Amino acid sequence: MTPATLSARDDPALAARRDVATIGLIGLAHGTSHFHHLLLPPLFPLFIRDFGLSYSELGLLVTVFFVISGVGQALSGFLVDKVGARPVLYAAMGSFIVASLAGAMAQGYAGLMLAAALAGLGNAPFHPVDFTILNKRVSPQRLGHAFSVHGISGNLGWAMAPVFLIGVSSAFGSWRAAYLGSALVAVAVLGVLYWRRDAIDDRQGAWSHAQPQPGATPPAGAAPAPAEHPMAFLRLPSVWLCFSFFFWTTAALAAIQSFASPALVRMYGLPASATAFVVTGYMLCGAAGMVVGGFLVQRVARLEQTIAWAMAGSAGLLVLAGTGWLPGTAAAAAAALAGLGTGLAGPSRDMLIKRAAPPGATGRVYGTVYSGLDTGFALAAPVFGAMLDHGLAGEIFTAAAGAMLLGIGSAAVVGRGLRRP
Repeated sequence: MTPATLSARDDPALAARRDVATIGLIGLAHGTSHFHHLLLPPLFPLFIRDFGLSYSELGLLVTVFFVISGVGQALSGFLVDKVGARPVLYAAMGSFIVASLAGAMAQGYAGLMLAAALAGLGNAPFHPVDFTILNKRVSPQRLGHAFSVHGISGNLGWAMAPVFLIGVSSAFGSWRAAYLGSALVAVAVLGVLYWRRDAIDDRQGAWSHAQPQPGATPPAGAAPAPAEHPMAFLRLPSVWLCFSFFFWTTAALAAIQSFASPALVRMYGLPASATAFVVTGYMLCGAAGMVVGGFLVQRVARLEQTIAWAMAGSAGLLVLAGTGWLPGTAAAAAAALAGLGTGLAGPSRDMLIKRAAPPGATGRVYGTVYSGLDTGFALAAPVFGAMLDHGLAGEIFTAAAGAMLLGIGSAAVVGRGLRRP
């Protein structure tokens, strides 16, 4: 244990400052990843105008992003465990810079496909990187708040991307200028991360699981424990249950992000301008829920119960929005308010995964589990789109609620397994 680690543990004020620095930097990085998550979709109408593309072709760009991000996320966890999280984080930010430049120089569909692929590659390592650094560097009493800030920053990144890209495009009269701007955003964030690199050094984490614990020294002459195979964590049922939890909850999110607005237009005859706030409201309510969830996670022993109550409330609001019983504006507000429950469950979800991860496999576990997020987006969006094409507008909300309930079941089984001796 280094002198710096000892001083951080002995001085509460110093430990707090170090925690705040780490949490803030990882929040900044995570928000940037979600910002580039929406690098292409806000400008789809301009691509249709300039390149004559169809919505099916543009939808394929989103699929490519999520397929590369999902596969890369599962694989990048191994890389993080091997070489450390910080260099992988730098490489991911560099990929966002190149993706933005590829978008700015795109002359057609192939150029946009390259930008989507590079953005997916950059997005891939963020969850194993972020959670490895947070788990190793943030003190246990502030870890719940760290998970809360991490989730909030992602929601804010999603909320900011359309405003920034459309705003810059309008101001300069060119969507290419917007991509040059997004490249500068990634350059600036990478500069901040490098400037404060000591605060995100996971190889010197003050609270790393790898640190020797009192009484952990084996007796003299004892045989060392056999090294576990790097893939051994895949035998843990909790890993795949957490994966399924992410899959189902993200499937519900895909329904809200992509189809809630047109579904409300069809059901209630609302103008598109009146339903456009639903996704933004859902994300802002989610951010508010995460603030509360960060406090709850330190005070609740059975995290799966927090997840169940919060997400059941969200599912109920979505079902209500899909019944057609409410006035149109009230239905839109109910759909937006459903984000509060998903946000409330977020920190408990991340802490549940931490408890399920064996020591030394943090990156691999988070990479595998969070690839369920990309898989949910990639597979659910075409299903919900087909439902809307067949006139099943109300069923969009009911199906999203059903996906949330399946996620509750996965979390309940994980929690029960962790309580067993």
